[in-house]
Amino acid sequence: MIELEMRKLAGSEILHAYPQGKAGAALPCIVFYHGFTSSRLVYSYFAVALAQAGFRVIMPDAPDHGSRFSGDANARLERFWPILLNNCQEFSALRQAIISQGWLEEGRLAVAGASMGGMTALGIMARHPEVKCVASLMGSGFFSSLSRSLFPSPDFPAELAEWEVEHQLEKLATRPLLLWHGEDDDVVPAAETFRLQQALQQQGLDEQLTCQWQAGVRHRITPEALDATVTFFQRHL
Repeated sequence: MIELEMRKLAGSEILHAYPQGKAGAALPCIVFYHGFTSSRLVYSYFAVALAQAGFRVIMPDAPDHGSRFSGDANARLERFWPILLNNCQEFSALRQAIISQGWLEEGRLAVAGASMGGMTALGIMARHPEVKCVASLMGSGFFSSLSRSLFPSPDFPAELAEWEVEHQLEKLATRPLLLWHGEDDDVVPAAETFRLQQALQQQGLDEQLTCQWQAGVRHRITPEALDATVTFFQRHL
């Protein structure tokens, strides 16, 4: 059995899931980030599955999403990359709030996400060595190059370069990392995950890397992806 609640944390509403009766207990925690134009509610099945596996799950809404949505969908479409940057920047305050609540067991903090959330997870992994392990589903850590084809914008934030994985591969290699991608992804190409896999392999930095591909799958989460995520965190967190 699990419990779910909506509450304020670090200044924003979050979805909070945990095993029944463990509301105030110190537990291994996973911060999970949703995809673009989606919300924490849409991805709440991850919170359910991970809480059933014994984890505390914190799911924030990205800026201009869910409870933070301004109502202007067209304007949001022009802000993909700034929203991604804000996601990454907001993690420090969220992490501190989790610790302040007494929710975190012995530094056992992980980050995960899908699509834009997977990109967020990789960016956070590159800049936050205190994160123990990471799962990125349908993501990419190569923001600058991907921005030429995905939501191209003259306003691509220069600060995002600091969160890219390209020159920080050694930092990723120090902890377990799951990369999952549908082979026929029509939004974030599977080649983005393959590129990161190759980069780590070529430098001998793939000892803690797990890559899983699913044939015939476009840009969507499958039951297999959910199972892979739960299994990964059961093993490494």
